[in-house]
Amino acid sequence: MQTGNLFADAQPPVQGERFEALLSHKNLVIERIVSSADITPTQYVQTQDEWVAMIQGEATLEVAGALVELRTGDYLFLPAGTPHTVRRVSEGALWLAVHLH
Repeated sequence: MQTGNLFADAQPPVQGERFEALLSHKNLVIERIVSSADITPTQYVQTQDEWVAMIQGEATLEVAGALVELRTGDYLFLPAGTPHTVRRVSEGALWLAVHLH
């Protein structure tokens, strides 16, 4: 049995984002992402599907050329091959990302 708490040790990094795998099982990876407000926008185009939920905070993403606002409680599905970039994020934003490989 594996247990944990999403809010434990959730201090944001000084810059960028911290990615932590909470569970890796077969074709599934669940990770916690903790964000600093000081990020460098980077475009991702992933080979796997990804579902993200904003557990705490807010962010603006550019998804396939469109701006998407996420606030606490919002979620978003990103099919494999979808270009996406985090343009703005609040200090200490906490995300949950589910990757299906």
